[in-house]
Amino acid sequence: MSIRPVKRVTPATPTLEGAGVRLRRAFGFGNTKDFDPFLLFDDFRGDDPADYLAGFPWHPHRGIETITYVLAGTVNHGDSLGNKGNLGAGDVQWMTAGSGILHQEMPKGDPRGRMHGFQLWANLPASLKMTDPRYQDILAKDIPEVTDDDGTKARIICGTFWGKTGPVEGVAADPRYVDVWVPPGTRTTIPVEASRHAFAYVFEGAGDFRDASAPRAVLTERVSETASADARAELTGNRSMVLFDSGDEVTVRAGEEGIRFLLVSGRPIEEPVAWYGPIVMNTQGELQRAYDELREGTFIKHG
Repeated sequence: MSIRPVKRVTPATPTLEGAGVRLRRAFGFGNTKDFDPFLLFDDFRGDDPADYLAGFPWHPHRGIETITYVLAGTVNHGDSLGNKGNLGAGDVQWMTAGSGILHQEMPKGDPRGRMHGFQLWANLPASLKMTDPRYQDILAKDIPEVTDDDGTKARIICGTFWGKTGPVEGVAADPRYVDVWVPPGTRTTIPVEASRHAFAYVFEGAGDFRDASAPRAVLTERVSETASADARAELTGNRSMVLFDSGDEVTVRAGEEGIRFLLVSGRPIEEPVAWYGPIVMNTQGELQRAYDELREGTFIKHG
């Protein structure tokens, strides 16, 4: 077994999206090779409704899957096929846009005004770009949880992990999507298939993914912005994206408050990407055709 080295650690970047939602983007709209088959990852959270209530009004998607995971508050959604729903805390929606869909997502805070969720975009291979759209709406109670002997806990949304299989199925990239919590001071090692690209997104606490066998500093939001680049390179904490290099295990040591992160891996598609906004195709010609169809009113192919 070989531990995956950390390729790089980057903070999620403040971004304005939708009709004015303030969020943090961990990656997206750049070189897709390192994260293939994944394209974009957003962390939207806040205690001020002004930061998220404008939401994500009607917009198109084609050629991808969008995965929404809600931790606090709710997300009301609807689409051009007449589907409607409401995602609550702990719920997941895995939407295969396929040949095309128009939809909207409108966040709403909990009774204390808190909203927190994530959205991940996964690419579709050329053979499935124009497949029928479909939803997999998963309630929190249907997501299996498992606790390891060392106290590490995991919610398995997709894929098989520690003998449990998540409820999302039939996804092209055969991904694994797991919500992991490691207790304070605990070191743990997690298997990740060597054939997959993998990343972790830290959203609570802090820890160290680089060399869990030796003590290192941990990152919290209180770390000085003036710390040297070399010192900060060793630190991993809240709102940080950890991209792993090749190997078949990931190792992590939790800091004093523990650490919670999403661990996501998937089989690379390794196809050309032609991407503009919410539409992802393989060639510029296909991309132009999609936007022509949007203007002409012929974008929706099924339903």
